[in-house]
Amino acid sequence: MTTTASTLTDAQYHELAHLALASVEAQIDQWLDRDVIDIDTHRTGGLLELSFPNGSKIILNTQPPLHEIWLAARGGGFHYRRDVAAGCWIDTRDGSELFDSLSRHASAQAGVALKFTGS
Repeated sequence: MTTTASTLTDAQYHELAHLALASVEAQIDQWLDRDVIDIDTHRTGGLLELSFPNGSKIILNTQPPLHEIWLAARGGGFHYRRDVAAGCWIDTRDGSELFDSLSRHASAQAGVALKFTGS
């Protein structure tokens, strides 16, 4: 499945992508506060690296020219584009939603059920 080209302006894309990465960071901070799991985060601009206790990583990276967010995990690499009507980030190939996919990959890599919600 492919999605159509983004109808976002560059400014809208940057704001929404920033909110998505900030949402991931906030969720991880909550888990750390509640002693659910200790995932280290490192953010450089539009790149967010999640380091799991077992040494594995997940990378979220913004792609401004394409108006996409890319996710790299043990399970593969995925590209997400904002579906403006639905208000979420959708995989350009299979139509899955970013935070659902991130939850699935993070759970697999962490060995514990994790659920991300985001914007």
